[in-house]
Amino acid sequence: MPSMWLSDMQKIGVAFCSGGMFFLTGGVIMFFDRAMLAMGNILFLLGLTLIIGPQKTLYFFMRQQKLKGTAAFLFGILLILLRWPFVGFCVELYGILILFGDFFATAAGFVRNVPVIGPYLAFALNRLSGATGGRRNAELPV
Repeated sequence: MPSMWLSDMQKIGVAFCSGGMFFLTGGVIMFFDRAMLAMGNILFLLGLTLIIGPQKTLYFFMRQQKLKGTAAFLFGILLILLRWPFVGFCVELYGILILFGDFFATAAGFVRNVPVIGPYLAFALNRLSGATGGRRNAELPV
């Protein structure tokens, strides 16, 4: 199977991000298990750094329009570590929606081609991202 365009480091990053999503989902299923949520956050951040690189990761989280999302995301992680997993996860989820909301419209374009449920999922992703027709922040590099 061809490796497409991913380097070996990016493949490891995808594996870490997938593991992070697995642990975050498991932490929610296990009634907001603090250890699983913390491990999921660590793996997700490590995987994102390996996929796009440390400088681009820092640039992504420190952009002016993303500072509120970054603060909410980091504060949510802190709350999880301080034994407030449900509140921390809710705050962290808000930060994730602000940080990665622009990508939902892109994902909706791919999901739209899935038979039967594709248009419904695309509609939900577009509503979640707030996209009404065009891309928000289309000039952004990441």
